[in-house]
Amino acid sequence: MDMNDLTRRLGNGTPRIAFGADYNPEQWPKEVWKHDVELMHEAGVNLVSLGIFSWALLEPEEGRYEFGWLDEVMDLLHANGIAVDLANASASPPPWFTVKYPDSAPVDADGVRQTHGSRQAFAACSPDYRSAAAALTTAIAERYSSHPALAMWHIHNEYGCHNQPDFGPHAERGFRSWLQQRYGNLEALNDAWGTAFWSQRYYNWAEIMPPRRSGTWVNPTQQLDFARFSSDSLLECFEAEAAIIREHSDKPVTTNFMGTNMGLARPIDYWRWAPRMDIVSNDHYLISEDPRNHQDLALVADLTRGWAQGNPWLLMEHSTSAVNWQPRNIAKSPGQMVRNSFQHLARGADGILFFQWRASRAGAEKYHSGMVPHAGRETKVWREVVELGSALEKASEVAGSRVIAEAALVFDTDARWAAELDSHPSTEAQPVRELREWHDALFRAGITTDVRQSTDDLGAYKLVVAPMLYLVTDDGAANLRRYVEQGGTLVLTYFSGIVDQNDRIIMDPIEGGGYPGAFRDLLGVEIEEFFPLRGGGSVPLSEGAGSRWSELGRTTTAEVLSRYEAGPTAGSPAFTRNGAGEGRAFYVGTAPDAEALGHILPRVLADAGLQGQQHATEHPDLEVVTRASNEGTWVFAINHGQGDARLAVNGVELLSGTPTEGELTVAAGRVAVVRLGS
Repeated sequence: MDMNDLTRRLGNGTPRIAFGADYNPEQWPKEVWKHDVELMHEAGVNLVSLGIFSWALLEPEEGRYEFGWLDEVMDLLHANGIAVDLANASASPPPWFTVKYPDSAPVDADGVRQTHGSRQAFAACSPDYRSAAAALTTAIAERYSSHPALAMWHIHNEYGCHNQPDFGPHAERGFRSWLQQRYGNLEALNDAWGTAFWSQRYYNWAEIMPPRRSGTWVNPTQQLDFARFSSDSLLECFEAEAAIIREHSDKPVTTNFMGTNMGLARPIDYWRWAPRMDIVSNDHYLISEDPRNHQDLALVADLTRGWAQGNPWLLMEHSTSAVNWQPRNIAKSPGQMVRNSFQHLARGADGILFFQWRASRAGAEKYHSGMVPHAGRETKVWREVVELGSALEKASEVAGSRVIAEAALVFDTDARWAAELDSHPSTEAQPVRELREWHDALFRAGITTDVRQSTDDLGAYKLVVAPMLYLVTDDGAANLRRYVEQGGTLVLTYFSGIVDQNDRIIMDPIEGGGYPGAFRDLLGVEIEEFFPLRGGGSVPLSEGAGSRWSELGRTTTAEVLSRYEAGPTAGSPAFTRNGAGEGRAFYVGTAPDAEALGHILPRVLADAGLQGQQHATEHPDLEVVTRASNEGTWVFAINHGQGDARLAVNGVELLSGTPTEGELTVAAGRVAVVRLGS
């Protein structure tokens, strides 16, 4: 079962966009519950998540379960036509568990053991935690797998948030076992880790520890492998609990990823996780002080769609207004919640859910907004919630369609992890920022992008941009070369193709040849030395300027399109184009400013046969995305600006039910969805 099955279930056979929130009735007196379902009807809610942080109430002592309150809530929701995304509640063990099994709590890099009092106080490799989570999951699955309210299963919650990585004794044993499976023998491990450096050679598996705090930089490949292991150990937890659920139920299974601002996803390799999901779901929260947070939202939605391999996905959490965890938690302006929701919908989500239904009155998240705010129904938030529910109902026919994108960005988790390790040429070389800036350049040009891995089939894209692909496998490098040779247009940026999968410099110790070792021939350039710029510095180029980075090098077969004009790299190529087979490979050796990008991007788009959308020039704050299926084509128009915007499009605007007659006007701060055709 997948997202399409869920939307059909919610619409009794006709696809219906999922709409709802995390629901925590256990935080409220029973007399509030009936009022909640009345409000859910008013808002158009059709799906809620239950039981995510309910372990302590469901199992007050080991082996004794109390399901009465959950039975009552499940029955109440079903009687009112509201479906349930039921959690197995394994995310946060109760205090009694930590007291009884103290070594199940995680240990930080300094060797300090954490305890309960917040959430997720467990070590992923703890056998006691895994056993208790399995027992709880079994009890919940046996009780509710046939309940008529059940629509899907929610395993755990935001894996890796707050408790990862764990450096304790369970992780130590697990890490050694993981390494033995990966390398087979110590000779292979020593070679991969480069342990000849700093007298680090291992002669016994028992000598290997997690990369705990040390005097200075810990072996980088050890750190990289520990990140891989930490992600895999949590994936083992998910798969064990999902297997129990699937033994009892045929409903789809998911867990919520964390794509917020690209940063919170760091502990997990979601590319490895996504194929294990029946439905890919994601949480996203705006960074409120980011002046272009709508573009960050678009990037994360595109990335989530990549994890889902282009299939519809579920927005499991976002906020109606302010959150509680940023330095300044700024409330959303009027209309912003609806715009945010329709951005996710435009970019492939078939469900729009919030954290949470009712804003809490106690606890660490009491200032986090909800669909029902503290001030109740006579509020901006509630009015917009009702407006959103109605708008999603009108747009439900888009469910099941896919986003149309002719360009792709490459973002490999290993490349990110490796690039963010310590002792590198510059802390300014940040892969997430580089990814976002290239996404933003294409966003401003009106070009919708997918996000994929270097090893994915890229043949359908006219343009592929790989920003700071620092680490690349042999398969990834060969795939990108094949893409170009078969007629594709590729852009690679600085600090790409530098190391292999073990974080070792790609080089020939006898012949030399310079950077970027994995892509020298493809790009037709040889870089002999990096010249990172001083903080806030820039370097003039033939057109515009670059920041953060410059390089001393030369071309072998590439055409130079722009050079460094000053400093120690003066005369070296900064922007090049090289032919390979039927395609072209561009190299950008610095972070271009607006003028330089205005020189670079048109050349790239012309070679790719892509044209920026006219609306992007006329209305730079109008976001336009297209979804399509065998049933039709829909154009989403979202106006993030202060003035009205017009778009040439012919069809019926779904939210108003009116024909566009060739031109659509989208008011400032508003959204529109047009079904193309007469």
